[in-house]
Amino acid sequence: MRPVLTVHLLLELHIELISLLESLSAENWLVPTVCKGWAVRDIAAHMLDTQLRTLAIGRDAHMLLPDPTQPLIQFLNELNHSWVLAARRFSPGVIVDLLRDTAPRHAAYCESLAPFEPAMFPVAWAGETQSQNWFHIGRDYTEYWHHQQQIRDAVGAMPITSKRYLGPVLELFIRAIPYAYRDLDVASLEVEISGEAGGVWHYSSASGLKEGPANTPGTRISIDSDSAWRLFTNGLKNPHLVASGDPVLIAHFANVRAVMV
Repeated sequence: MRPVLTVHLLLELHIELISLLESLSAENWLVPTVCKGWAVRDIAAHMLDTQLRTLAIGRDAHMLLPDPTQPLIQFLNELNHSWVLAARRFSPGVIVDLLRDTAPRHAAYCESLAPFEPAMFPVAWAGETQSQNWFHIGRDYTEYWHHQQQIRDAVGAMPITSKRYLGPVLELFIRAIPYAYRDLDVASLEVEISGEAGGVWHYSSASGLKEGPANTPGTRISIDSDSAWRLFTNGLKNPHLVASGDPVLIAHFANVRAVMV
């Protein structure tokens, strides 16, 4: 699997976000989203929080360590929840101003990282205990892309699903498959994500995840790119799959996640 470099897309994605947020009405900011309990304003505030945390921890070595007896996902959920509550004191204009200032600093920090050096934090949803910076940055990219898309969905704005933006998201998300299938004996699993931004990959327990179709017959799953990103980000519970082969492997695909849940 080749590396997926996304650092050059961060500012582009940021410009798209600012343009979107500036176009919203006061009512739009209060529209509920697929994230339970969060309106558009809460997702925007969350994106600001993750950028600020990256700068504080990575750039400034201001560490905020979880209680070692507390599950990581609980720690992260509490961080996210406490920030969103506090950020409801901010007006939409303040949130946009802060994002406008913080995102370029976040992108500059990411650009300063050597892509193939060890990252500060591993990509846990891929099952890694040590990741390289390109994957760590890619995880941030997928986070900002899918949260922006959730806002676009909520307010009925045009999606940003061209191959340039969605292609890297799917190439990164597909790396969740080995960890998701870690407890199953997989002889051959081929996954096709259809659409301009999609691709074909194959996985086996013996040889891992690779690009391209499988060489040997086995289980085959096809899913469209819109359903794929929603499934991987916990936004689609019962995906429509075109599949053949082992029913256990097919059913388990609905459990693949590329976010911490």
